[in-house]
Amino acid sequence: MNEQQQRCKDEFLHNDQIMAESSPLTTHVLNATDGVPAARMALSLHRLDSKLMIWAMLSVGTTNQDGRCPGLINQETFTPGMYKLRFETGSYWEGLGQPSFYPYVEVVFTISEPEQRFHIPLLMSRFSYSTYRGS
Repeated sequence: MNEQQQRCKDEFLHNDQIMAESSPLTTHVLNATDGVPAARMALSLHRLDSKLMIWAMLSVGTTNQDGRCPGLINQETFTPGMYKLRFETGSYWEGLGQPSFYPYVEVVFTISEPEQRFHIPLLMSRFSYSTYRGS
C-alpha cells in the first residue's frame, strides 16, 4: 500500500469512528469461519410501529472493511421501542462463493433507555450465528 492509499484508509477509518461514536447503536459483524470481519454485508435497521404492529425501515447500510456499519441512527431518532437489525447473511456468503443455511439473520431487541449506548455484535458462520448486547 502506498502512502496516499494509507492516508485514504486512515481517513476512512477515522470518519467511521466519528460516525460510530455519534450513533447510540453500533454493530460489528465477524465471519467466524475465516476469522475475519464480514466486510460488504448489507444490513437494515427497523423499528416496530406499536400501533400498526408493522416494522418501519429506518436505515440501510453496508459493513465496512472492519465489519462495522457506522451511523445507523442518530440520538434524536433513537426512541424507546422495539428494534430489529436485519443482516443479509445469505448474500454475503453467496458473494464468497459459499452456500449458507441462513438467508438472513434478524436480531430483535427492546430499547427502554435510549440515552445509553448499545452495541450488537454478530458472530457468524455459514451454519450458525451468535449475538449479545455489548457495550
